[in-house]
Amino acid sequence: MSKNSRLVYSTDQGRVKEEKEVASAPEGDGIVRIMRETKGRKGKGVTLVTGLQMEAAELKKLAKRLKQLCGTGGSVKDFVIEIQGDQREVIKAELEKQGHTVKLAGG
Repeated sequence: MSKNSRLVYSTDQGRVKEEKEVASAPEGDGIVRIMRETKGRKGKGVTLVTGLQMEAAELKKLAKRLKQLCGTGGSVKDFVIEIQGDQREVIKAELEKQGHTVKLAGG
């Protein structure tokens, strides 16, 4: 048996499900940072929202609200909300309205 093998099926209990670790939101300084990034995206810009200390489900709801507000697509990856296009001002206004401390980061 090789070093990187893992048990997938056992004759005693059938298919063995691998338990995944539940990730928790990273600790931050309480400031939400909004930045625009094009690196590694073939020139297409996205707006990144970081520093929100929420659970994954809450973060997805907020991302959905921001996408609807901006009229664009987006996603949530590793507790960072990505919204297509340069939507920094719209997102900043919405998050401030919700009571978050917001800073525009980057250029």
